[in-house]
Amino acid sequence: MTRPMIEVEVTVRGMTCDSCRRYVEESLRGVPGVDSVQVANWQDGRALVVAHRNVSGKDLVQAVEKAGYSAEILDRRTIEKAEPAARRHDYDLVIVGGGSAAFAAALRASELGAHAVIINDGLPIGGTCVNVGCVPSKTLIRAAEELHRASHPRFHGVRAAAGVSDPAALFEQKRELVNELREKKYVDIVSGDSNVTLLEGHGRVTGQHTVEVNGRGISARRILVATGASPFVPDIPGMAESGYLTNETAYELNEIPEKLIVLGGRYIALETAQMFARLGSRVTVLQRSERILPNESEELTEALAGYLRKEGIEIRTGVQIESVAREEKTVRVKARINGISETIEGSHVFVATGRRGNASGLGLEEVGVAVGSDGYLPVDEFLRTSSSSIFGAGDVIGSPMFVYTAAYEGALAAENALAGDRMSARDYAALPWVIFTDPQVAGVGLDEKQAREKGIDVDASVLPMDLLPRALAAFDTRGFIKLVRNTATDRLVGARVLAPEGGELLMELSLAIRYEITVSDLAARFHPYLTLSEAVKLAAIGFTRDVKTLSCCAG
Repeated sequence: MTRPMIEVEVTVRGMTCDSCRRYVEESLRGVPGVDSVQVANWQDGRALVVAHRNVSGKDLVQAVEKAGYSAEILDRRTIEKAEPAARRHDYDLVIVGGGSAAFAAALRASELGAHAVIINDGLPIGGTCVNVGCVPSKTLIRAAEELHRASHPRFHGVRAAAGVSDPAALFEQKRELVNELREKKYVDIVSGDSNVTLLEGHGRVTGQHTVEVNGRGISARRILVATGASPFVPDIPGMAESGYLTNETAYELNEIPEKLIVLGGRYIALETAQMFARLGSRVTVLQRSERILPNESEELTEALAGYLRKEGIEIRTGVQIESVAREEKTVRVKARINGISETIEGSHVFVATGRRGNASGLGLEEVGVAVGSDGYLPVDEFLRTSSSSIFGAGDVIGSPMFVYTAAYEGALAAENALAGDRMSARDYAALPWVIFTDPQVAGVGLDEKQAREKGIDVDASVLPMDLLPRALAAFDTRGFIKLVRNTATDRLVGARVLAPEGGELLMELSLAIRYEITVSDLAARFHPYLTLSEAVKLAAIGFTRDVKTLSCCAG
């Protein structure tokens, strides 16, 4: 059965971010007689409104203007709207997975007036980030940093001592925060939403529109797979029998490992290595590549390695692990390091050798959906799998694997899944990222090598932290900031930061890249003296002037 409705396309001007998009949608949805509203993305500036025939274009324009934007009616047509999909299917969207991508998708579907169900299995609700990733690791990293700073005062005349008196209490405090955020930011958010249902159980895709959970078949217009990723553990002789830690278990300890052997040299490995070293572990990092963080420049990785070694962390590169064996409380890792056989002893092994997608075992292959040999789910620019009715989002589709990109992908996948032909491509332009070592490693856009590989003529300005007044006043001048610009346009194309709290610099740089702000403009803007952000201004000035010759408050 159908009913006559109108479909109105509205151009909206003045939106500058995703919050604007949501505000415009809410304003239009508040017009009496409006059935549904979709603003695919704020950059496009178009809203598609389905409403009863008595709703006028003037009503819609006034609602947008009242929200602080301007609008114009592009098109208005009569349509025959089918009865709600829930009458043909159990739900509009079935989401397999329970992390940030899944919740963002469910909430976006609800905003669009659709009914969604989240089916979660494996990790508790909230997925990797809140349970075994971002939240627990950064909580313990901050605790370790506080301990380190208290134990290593940088100022004359200051004496301090610190230690971990009760490791179990520290880990319990972390668990309490994890439990609180899981409830407040996930469970409670959807529990009051009548459009979202939460089910516990293993979801298995049984058709293009059907999923089975707990012996029950559920149908939907579209299916979204958002099952995340898991630690990849290499098949090393003796590893399974000897026991090992990953990010899913290391942050659940009630003790500090006496001697920790870390396999891997990328962000999870380095963050965890420094954290436990500062909490009291003796730490050895074994990295297969010739450098830690091998995708970054040598000047950055060598500087970071130097800082970590100064804290007592042993870093070995060019490592090929041959076997692992345990005898009572001692674990022995046999390896060839730069061609020489060695045995490294410790009390615990932490494995951070990569991730593997969780797309296998969901029945996808049986219904004709392609799954990679590494467990990741291939998708196109609209987040569609090889099936037009099944979408993917979050870590299960591979890089970039951040909680904020997972949430973005989840919301976009929901929009595209429910939008019919009006889909939006994913866009990771000016994507910022941070590694939470101390000093932090942070970046956005292209480095010099990447830019030149794309045929862009670039130059760079490097500001050592010992030229930043904030760093001098803190007696902590570790690191640098590097800006990379297009020499033809003077526009910023990328940045790399190695500095304490360096991640806090990224959003100014990200916005400069996104909105094509020139380096000259960055140099001309006011940056408060003795702030970390002044590093951006000084680095920008460095393209045309020698910063060493400037007075403190460079203009």
